[in-house]
Amino acid sequence: MTAPAVSERGGDATHVIRLYKSEDKIHPRAVDGFFARWRWAMVAITQLVFYGLPWLTWGDRPAVLFDLASRRFYVFGLVLYPQDFVYLTALLLISAYALFLFTAVAGRVWCGYACPQTVYTEIFVRIEHWFEGDRNARLKLDKAGFSANKLWRKGGKHAAWIALSLFTGMSFVGYFTPIRELFGLSMSGWEAFWVLFYGFATYGNAGFMREQVCKYMCPYARFQSAMFDRDTLIVSYDPARGEPRGNNALRKKGETRAVGACIDCKLCVQVCPTGIDIRKGLQYECISCAACIDVCDGVMDKMGTPRGLIRYDTENGMSQQLTRAQRWRRVLRPRVLIYATLLLALSVGVLW
Repeated sequence: MTAPAVSERGGDATHVIRLYKSEDKIHPRAVDGFFARWRWAMVAITQLVFYGLPWLTWGDRPAVLFDLASRRFYVFGLVLYPQDFVYLTALLLISAYALFLFTAVAGRVWCGYACPQTVYTEIFVRIEHWFEGDRNARLKLDKAGFSANKLWRKGGKHAAWIALSLFTGMSFVGYFTPIRELFGLSMSGWEAFWVLFYGFATYGNAGFMREQVCKYMCPYARFQSAMFDRDTLIVSYDPARGEPRGNNALRKKGETRAVGACIDCKLCVQVCPTGIDIRKGLQYECISCAACIDVCDGVMDKMGTPRGLIRYDTENGMSQQLTRAQRWRRVLRPRVLIYATLLLALSVGVLW
């Protein structure tokens, strides 16, 4: 099926204007830094919990098992029945208020560090990096013709993706069926279906759809603005310091006009997993992963200028040049305190 098009006739020629354009694949550049290390720490923690819990035992049974057939849910020493679903409701409310609190304080920090879509995309991109190299090498390989080198690199990457996806699917089903039975190849048809379904979803979302999920499928990107205000910490570019941009060629020529701190290297765009230019201001596609902060800080270090051209800051903090203390006093505003109070009350109520 071809994309819808509109024809315009000008003189003797007919120009076809496409209403839709396929997006180019984004190949984020590898980056190291303070926030990158935090992201990988969160990847390690979340995956250790996800993959590890089904293997833990409590007495003669799995420590965590949601036995749908017998309608019993085992969580270590706790056994829950359908009539205990009030605890699930409380857990969902606690999660919701925690999300509201984190978003009001620091924007989409959940998306950038702990969201499963971000976590598995990070893992899949790292596997891609191992087989195909960094950004420029991957772009070159995509444009190259068919060869044995391309076959084994692409094939090896997809084989590793599929293996990880199937293991992820089995780990997920391991929360509903004892995982040792699954790895003993004694699974039923329905168990096999859900292993393949969850594995296929992991393979498709983290391997191919990636930023498309964040930009178009995830509702959080759409309603986050309702929880943002001018005192929310977001990834921000400082135009007062960075503009006008000037590259190294201009600086070496001894340009007399004022040049800002931004050298227009575009590395902030190359490392962005959603492909945006943070210098254009706040955009709903930004997942607050801070990859652009890490790479920009590295450039500032090489240039011998202070870090922070791109940083976590509030809109008021950026426009009014607030100090750190002033910024944090405004971050801890009534909305945040209300969310924190409700979250604390719910948590204490459940534990009580």
